[in-house]
Amino acid sequence: MVEKELEGVATVAATPEAPGAAPEKPAFNRGPRGPRGPRPQGERRPGRRPMRDEPKEYEERVVSVNRVSKTVKGGRKMRFSVLVVIGNGKGKYGFAIGKAAEVPDAIKKALEKARSNTFTFKTSKGDTIAHEIIGKFGACSVFLKPATEGTGIIAGGPVRAILELAGIRNVYSKVYGSRAPINIIRATHHGLSNLKSYAKVKELRK
Repeated sequence: MVEKELEGVATVAATPEAPGAAPEKPAFNRGPRGPRGPRPQGERRPGRRPMRDEPKEYEERVVSVNRVSKTVKGGRKMRFSVLVVIGNGKGKYGFAIGKAAEVPDAIKKALEKARSNTFTFKTSKGDTIAHEIIGKFGACSVFLKPATEGTGIIAGGPVRAILELAGIRNVYSKVYGSRAPINIIRATHHGLSNLKSYAKVKELRK
């Protein structure tokens, strides 16, 4: 009796699956993998862009981001105004304002304007300025004074940004009047553009 039941179970197990049932998927076999050694130096995977190793011509810094609005017939138009400063750290700098509906677009516009409108001046020994000077723009005045090596930049945000990127490392400064970042930047630029070399001052004193 027991043998007949075992035979019945064996025949049921050996019978094929009922029609309409999903066939059993065979196990996936990847096969032998090839040697996976280190990739040669400089070789990159296809489809990827090569990395840019070229150094940037200018360092960039965002000084301020403001949200501005313009009232029109249909309502208010909101935009962003961004002030950026660029410089190569060797006496060349620039600044500009860009406006757009999004901050990244405004920064891009400002950088393009700044690159097309740069200024140069010569630093004195010790990465400082040649003499004391006061730069003015509107209601803002910026006082700049040379400092000994190791002093650093004694200045606030906008003044520090333009002086660092221009290549000045040691200077004293003080801002009087308007505290608007763009006015401070323009007043600092006015002072830097009016700096005179030692030889020129000597000629003027004759």
